[in-house]
Amino acid sequence: MTDEKLLAEIKKSGLLDETAVTKLKKEALLSGQSVEDIIYNRRIVDDIKLAEIKSQALGVPLQRFKAEELPEEVLKLIPEETVRTYAVAPLAQENDVFVVGMVNPDDQKAQDALKFIARRGRLNLGIYLISYGDWQGVLRKYSPYKSEIQAAIKSLNLGGDEGARKIISLEERGKSGIEEAPIIRIVAQTLKEAVEMEASDVHIEPQEKYLRIRFRIDGILRETASLPAEISSSVVSRVKVISNLKIDETRIPQDGRFRSRIAGREIDFRVATFPTPLGEKVALRILDQSVGLKNFDQIGLVGRNLEIINRGLEKPFGMILISGPTGSGKSTTLYSLLQRLNSEGVNIVSLEDPVEYFVSGINQSQVRPEIGYDFASGLRQILRQDPDIIMVGEIRDDETAGLAVHAALTGHIVLSTLHTNNAIGVIPRLIDMKVEPFLLPSALNLMISQRLVSLLCNNCKTQIDPPTPIAKEISDALKSVPAEIVSKYKEPYKIYRAPGCDKCGKRGFVGRSVTMEVLEMTSELETIINSSPTSEKILVEARRQNMITLRQDGIMKALDGLLSVEEVLRETEE
Repeated sequence: MTDEKLLAEIKKSGLLDETAVTKLKKEALLSGQSVEDIIYNRRIVDDIKLAEIKSQALGVPLQRFKAEELPEEVLKLIPEETVRTYAVAPLAQENDVFVVGMVNPDDQKAQDALKFIARRGRLNLGIYLISYGDWQGVLRKYSPYKSEIQAAIKSLNLGGDEGARKIISLEERGKSGIEEAPIIRIVAQTLKEAVEMEASDVHIEPQEKYLRIRFRIDGILRETASLPAEISSSVVSRVKVISNLKIDETRIPQDGRFRSRIAGREIDFRVATFPTPLGEKVALRILDQSVGLKNFDQIGLVGRNLEIINRGLEKPFGMILISGPTGSGKSTTLYSLLQRLNSEGVNIVSLEDPVEYFVSGINQSQVRPEIGYDFASGLRQILRQDPDIIMVGEIRDDETAGLAVHAALTGHIVLSTLHTNNAIGVIPRLIDMKVEPFLLPSALNLMISQRLVSLLCNNCKTQIDPPTPIAKEISDALKSVPAEIVSKYKEPYKIYRAPGCDKCGKRGFVGRSVTMEVLEMTSELETIINSSPTSEKILVEARRQNMITLRQDGIMKALDGLLSVEEVLRETEE
């Protein structure tokens, strides 16, 4: 299906409006990617809905399946290269019928390739349409990580004592000659596996007797592989080579970055080395635009909080500040706000440390404090770039805070982050940073605080009665929620738990969602600010606004079956 026809069908279905379709066309033209690739990577339209639209338009039935349940003998019927090149997947062999799924059933070259394979096996061909996401699941089946790593290690012919670190005398020379090819393969497969598992970070850590590989998935570090200690320095050196770091410098930390194409997507990796007595530790941050750039629905922004934020974004100037601890998803929310504001008619300039995701249409700049280009100096320069919207990665010091406030007062929308525990703490924090209190009512629009909580696996979650203490916590938290919002949650409450299954890797969780609280600037809050503001007074105003707190937002999502109520209570405080 051509891009033009696919966009016409999507528009006809009502999933995207004319403006979004025009923007997609332009992006496809400029990037050289297909419209479908952009839609899937950016999660613009639900994957299954898109497949249903194509199925109806092409007259090819849609087939859903679980990639993890496909037998190995079926996968062997089509080589991985063919599956990857033509976006096809073997589904089953029933007697003399070979059942195949195609992402693009009207692709003539893909059809010819499948017909050749069927003829070679003297089989008849049955074709279904499959979703892009299900096809990606099949690709993961073709690349079993541990077997690849084991084969690479075996080819090194390492001898010795089960990977224990060899103790040598001072006179003994270090042995060399470990072949590079297996090391290259180990690093490549590790990074590929991390991307496919949607890990946010990879940790390569020398231990006393082995090299530990850990992935951070949904905020939790998990050991993925244990490699022989002898190859620690070789693996680290390989990472340093592709990151353009100094291989011979092992005494001080180094930072680098590189980009690689994995599974058809361009992935950025941020690399940081750190010296330890056992060798250099390496941490890689994975910056995958298809995972990191999300819309409001994908980050879990819904209901009253969404209404308030939409209202705040419509104002012609003023600050929107997002607060929360490290790792609470502040940057992801910032990028969601930027994407919402991004249009041809506005000039958006950002200052970031570092630039995590490159967004088309936004002028992004990375600060470099070591040469005097920090947030404060960068903010002064931004104001000479005729901006409409300014994004500052983080307000860290008094000077940046003052400049950001003045930028908001001079007719700009300013987005930034701040380290406070909750939305109520934003105003006292800015005053601590020497911002004059009387400036804040005119400068501030919204104060947002958020936390990240793991999403329950839809495949294995079950409904249960909450224990008495938890039922009381739920009841206490919902007492002050407006009746029109809380009316759908009736006692006795029901909560959900997920024991774990194959689909979620026995974890019980898949992905994460934000719990959020949003405080608006009002005339009542202005009065408080102008008369010795305290957290207690601001809290009274927040309650008058019927602000949904972090805990209340999380508990309502837990009652909807999205989150674990125990984790919500652990991550939030009242």
